Amino acid sequence: MKRAKKLTCCLLFTALVPCFQAIRAQLPFGFPNTHRTKTSLNQGWKFHLGDPDANYYAKDFDDSKWESVNVPHTLSLTSLALDGLQDDKVQLKFHRKVGWYRKAIEVPQNQKKVFLEFEGVHQITDVWVNGKHVGQHATGGYTPFDFDITDYVDKGQVNQITIKADNRRSRVTPPDPGPFDYVKFSGLYRDVYLVEKDPVHIGFNWEGKEAGVTLTTPTVDVVNKNATINIRTEVKNTGTSPVTAQVVTRIIDADGIVVAKLLQEKRIAEGARALFDQITSLEDDVHFWDVDDPYLYRVNSEVVVNGTSVDAVENKLGIRKFVLDPEKGFVLNGKPIKLIGFNRHQQYPYVGDAVPNSLHYKDMLQFKEFGFNIVRTAHYPQDNSLLEACDELGILVYEEAPSWISMSNEPEWWDNFEKAERAMIRNHKNHPSVVIWGGGINHRGYVPRVHNVAKQEDPTRLTASQGARWTGWQASGLADINANMLYGPFVWDRSEPMFAMEGHWGPESLGMYRKDVLMTGLISWTAHAYYTFHPTHDKAKDPVDRTRSGAMTIFRYPRPQMNWYKAELLNKPYIYIVEDWKKGQDSITVYSNAPEVELSVNGRTVAREKPSRDSIYQGLHHAPFVFKDLKFEEGKLVAKGIYADGSTVRATRQTPGKPHAVQLRLDTEGRQFVADGSDILMAYATVVDKNGTPVQDFKGKVTFSVQGDASVIGDKADINANPMFTEYGVAPALIKAGTTVGEVRVKASAKGLRSDTQKVQLVAYRPDIIRKNAKPIYDFAKERVDLGAEDQLVQFGWNFWLGRDDDNTSYQLRNFKGASVRILPNSSEGIIRWLGEMNVIGKYGFVYGDGVLGIDEKGIKMQFKGLKKGKYRLKTYHHAPKSNSDTMDPNKDKLKKIRILDIPYEKELTLSSGEKSSTIRVTEGKNMQFDSPGQNVLEFEVEGDAPIEVHIKGNSGKGIWLNGFELQEWK
Repeated sequence: MKRAKKLTCCLLFTALVPCFQAIRAQLPFGFPNTHRTKTSLNQGWKFHLGDPDANYYAKDFDDSKWESVNVPHTLSLTSLALDGLQDDKVQLKFHRKVGWYRKAIEVPQNQKKVFLEFEGVHQITDVWVNGKHVGQHATGGYTPFDFDITDYVDKGQVNQITIKADNRRSRVTPPDPGPFDYVKFSGLYRDVYLVEKDPVHIGFNWEGKEAGVTLTTPTVDVVNKNATINIRTEVKNTGTSPVTAQVVTRIIDADGIVVAKLLQEKRIAEGARALFDQITSLEDDVHFWDVDDPYLYRVNSEVVVNGTSVDAVENKLGIRKFVLDPEKGFVLNGKPIKLIGFNRHQQYPYVGDAVPNSLHYKDMLQFKEFGFNIVRTAHYPQDNSLLEACDELGILVYEEAPSWISMSNEPEWWDNFEKAERAMIRNHKNHPSVVIWGGGINHRGYVPRVHNVAKQEDPTRLTASQGARWTGWQASGLADINANMLYGPFVWDRSEPMFAMEGHWGPESLGMYRKDVLMTGLISWTAHAYYTFHPTHDKAKDPVDRTRSGAMTIFRYPRPQMNWYKAELLNKPYIYIVEDWKKGQDSITVYSNAPEVELSVNGRTVAREKPSRDSIYQGLHHAPFVFKDLKFEEGKLVAKGIYADGSTVRATRQTPGKPHAVQLRLDTEGRQFVADGSDILMAYATVVDKNGTPVQDFKGKVTFSVQGDASVIGDKADINANPMFTEYGVAPALIKAGTTVGEVRVKASAKGLRSDTQKVQLVAYRPDIIRKNAKPIYDFAKERVDLGAEDQLVQFGWNFWLGRDDDNTSYQLRNFKGASVRILPNSSEGIIRWLGEMNVIGKYGFVYGDGVLGIDEKGIKMQFKGLKKGKYRLKTYHHAPKSNSDTMDPNKDKLKKIRILDIPYEKELTLSSGEKSSTIRVTEGKNMQFDSPGQNVLEFEVEGDAPIEVHIKGNSGKGIWLNGFELQEWK
């Protein structure tokens, strides 16, 4: 996983947050230290299965004999064959049970509000605290919720939390009553938190349409590189008296620098809430979020009451603009792109939906490794960590409320469906990756109520119709996108773009989307094999593995044909041989993005081909290479891709011999293995011959064992998980973390084969979510100054320094208390002339259309006085508003009288402060519409009381232009 750059400094911090020393000890630099805490409760639960009518919620109930478990947790582990159960698509029996969870927690003695936050529980949830029923959540198992337990806890004491997770079939809780083509698993399967807040606080986003924080970008201009950002923050006063509250909102770039700061103050009555509506624009160095460059800002929303920071939350912000163009299709940041990706079910083998955050991230990292740019969350809202991964990696998201095909006639079902949809949107509305909400019911097409709810909650995203030719209307209807399941012939009049929200996968499926501009894209079915009770799929009665479909196995191992996407979608040399080179093989398929591939056997060239011209591949950028009528010869097969520039890329297949050894790989790429008691690491053991060639037809099994505080999931359960059979010569296993930091050794062995052992380090678990995720905030003082004569036109958003020729005055910096700056010649012979006319076209033309011209053979200097100790960043502008002659008149008296625009000037300047220096080219002219003026950035440090001087010199004693400057504290 990507990590933010480590930042260190000791600069001035804004005075909005008190107790600076305490903050530095606990939080990254500048992050508000508030009354809010958020603590993971995932560890240390007691669990019991069954007895739905018991009174296990009693405070004094003895649960010591219950099983000890950690969250995420499923009611029971599941074999790949669904435990041999012959259920149907309404899922009458499988996991239709009740689980009880109990945990003791200590709540500090304070005046805070106390909440239990749940990311998702299957599916109807009751909560008791100290034996008292707090409430029930019956909307469904795929969306978050919370309970205010302030009045139920005994502060300063240990409190008993009891949860009943009821997964029995419901007539009114979608996706029940079914049918559905996926298994709805069970348990306390997503993260649980204890959240403490000040009585004056920001609520949870799902509480209401305006609750929490809502980020929108009303305008995004990718041509002129600017954006307008609107931040709405609802603050609740649950106290007993009115308060005057400030909301301080900081927009922070990827380096931790505050690029915009907003402050709004309101009076909030007791028991009331107030909406703070703030808006700002970014014009300089704006970074856009894109699938190829997913740049993320942070928006830190802080609540201040009576000078004390009482609450803060932080959201990621991705600035992007997307539209569905009737002629160009989907356009992101002004560029049409094909949406190519897969549907994704959240379930994993054995654990079902109880998937740790690390594996949600890994799924999207794998999407990115194959070049996919979109995922559809089939067919329900998915984990927060999946959306966070998509934000970070640059993957677009099409998310939908929990359903499949059926639409109940029960009004309560529809109410719950609507509640689930609203909770989904409110929870994920700030994720830049989300571009589409499901606007209907899967297979059935658009549904007015579903589309309208999405538009009411979030008019900024598109809605998709979710149709199919066998059940739904073949048009977008009310929805924005005509999104259909395209598995065969379909009805389409080309009056609007078509988008395949489902379809087949592989090179045979994508061609028609590539070549037709009105076919927006293809989200294939499905990324991973998944659990289902569908009675007619090809493995429905398999006694070992009944998982269905998938371009990858349910263990996330890619099927060979999946590798074609790397040739088609990635912009780097690639080649892959699909088939094994073994007896009976007379044809070979190669995937490559090279224009030509040469095939050789044992060093002898046997064929040379260009990409297949078969009509099924028309439209593809890189069709497969198909080599036919080959004569098998045992040994080494080499495919060499040859590019136009003469470079090559190679892939090799060796004829497999007898099984000889097991090679183990622990998938640690992009992640850590965390000692939280529930993290899972994927392990893959490949059976190879003595040359290291995979033996794909190996019939035996591989046994996994672990040393250290970890275990093999299913090792002691009767679910055929260990030892494990191979597929494509690979046996997979899930390694579950314990709670002790240290080394873990995983061993893979098979009878008669050489075993393999690999090591991994379990790292510390940090339950304090706020401190774990907090990153530095550098809220630096900054000032922009536009230089010019008294008749200058001042640039918007800049302070102005109006000067007169030979006026030796200084400028008092407004944002740096007690500090000032002077512009002086470096000798007594020099002069400073001030220009006050605006004659330059371009961004910030008011700044560099006027300024000062220093005339001194020894150059000029900027002299700063009164700056506090610390580091600073100075940006200067150097532009000559009009071209001048190259002849320097030696008559100094004349130079004081002639028109300033007639004075020759230096074309290249050197700026220096102490030992630091840099060189800048001076621009010139009246039209800078498409060019940037000469700019220079210099960093310096103030260590004492002596003035800081920045010297600006040329090479030939001509005039030196300085039009404006920006001074900022720095790190």
